[in-house]
Amino acid sequence: MSKGKLLVVDDDPNLLKIIAMRLESMGYEVIACRREEEAKQWLAKQSLDLAVVDLQLEQQDGISLMEEFHLTCPHLPVIILTAYGSIENAVEAMKRGAYTYLTKPFDARELAFHVERALENRRLVSEVTRLKEMLAERYEFANIIARSESMKKVLEIVTRIAGNDSTVNLQGESGTGKEVIAKAIHLSSGRRGKPFVAINCAALPETLLESELFGHEKGAFTGAIRTSRGLFSQAHQGTILLDEIGDMPLSIQAKFLRVLQERQFHPLGGDRPVEVDVRVIVATNKDLEALVRQSEFREDLYYRINVIPVRLPPLRERKEDIPLLAETFLKKFNRQMNKQVQGFAPAAMQRLLLYHWPGNVRELENTIEYAVAMAMHDVINEGLILPGKSHDAQETIRPLKEAKDAFEKDYLLRLLDLSEGNISHAASLAGKYRADLYHLLKKHGIDPGDFKK
Repeated sequence: MSKGKLLVVDDDPNLLKIIAMRLESMGYEVIACRREEEAKQWLAKQSLDLAVVDLQLEQQDGISLMEEFHLTCPHLPVIILTAYGSIENAVEAMKRGAYTYLTKPFDARELAFHVERALENRRLVSEVTRLKEMLAERYEFANIIARSESMKKVLEIVTRIAGNDSTVNLQGESGTGKEVIAKAIHLSSGRRGKPFVAINCAALPETLLESELFGHEKGAFTGAIRTSRGLFSQAHQGTILLDEIGDMPLSIQAKFLRVLQERQFHPLGGDRPVEVDVRVIVATNKDLEALVRQSEFREDLYYRINVIPVRLPPLRERKEDIPLLAETFLKKFNRQMNKQVQGFAPAAMQRLLLYHWPGNVRELENTIEYAVAMAMHDVINEGLILPGKSHDAQETIRPLKEAKDAFEKDYLLRLLDLSEGNISHAASLAGKYRADLYHLLKKHGIDPGDFKK
């Protein structure tokens, strides 16, 4: 197994051959290039671990070539080779982004030492970055509240499929947390140390979206002043999330289908296919089956992406989660704003529970951020929750029994949240016998153990 994929650029064919042979004997896979343009093409279509570049090349100096490399691959370590060995050259190379430099002639041990140290440094940087991302995601994981049965089912599915590479289709309204779930899948998979790349297909015009996804060659279109790697190349060996997939133009859908089928594509203006190894997750708030019937979405693509469909319920269908979500956001904004708000007044929590939340979890988060920012006391009162909005104005009128049951369930959830699942305390607050309270909990399928802290 290769210890890494290295690019070597030198216009001296004899030295190029020697360096390549030495590195290959150390267990590395080597791409040897005499010309700058050839090296750029390899970098555009391959995921490389390190580059060794001669300072004096045929058409440009090695430092400027290194800077072009860093435009498309910022974290690529580059070792500069120089026959001159001046302090000025070394300082200039290091200032402009070189990992280190070697003075020719050099022996194999010196080359091996610097290559291994550069790769180890890159691995450490990548690991630190990954750990930081995982730590950040653990804070974001607080958004995945699974007290409700519907969210428990979602997380059960996600846990089962995270370890394989099947394409996932996340369906749900805006603000339900599709990207959070996608990141959770990535972090729970074998690709967690590799890139997670996300793009909103509705946010870019057709020509720009194609370039962003698949990259382009220099001169492919007006303004393409340099070769660019697309997001699929950047996500190589990792995960790519295509949000709002229902807004992807039909012309790009055909190219995306090829990526799913053959794991390769052609950049704009390119004549060679680029191979990629990516886990694909798509997300949408649209009815893709309806779009297929209207000929606005390819049927063959729909079946390709709908391997594992996961529906994220809107917040109005998982109101059991609202108290814990609200507390989670309260703690988050207390930290950010350096405040000490302790909780919610009963009337404030009741308003949170009764509101219909068209913006889902994102709207709830914004609501709590406003409330914490405006709070003058240690408890958030009703007036700070959705000021100016009627919590039930946009609710459809339900049958009386259904409305009473909904209120009863919301009341029990709030009661257990306040008592932290202690039935004796809850019964005392409600003015009910314990047996009566157990009967109501059984009626609504609520487990008091879920509320114990």
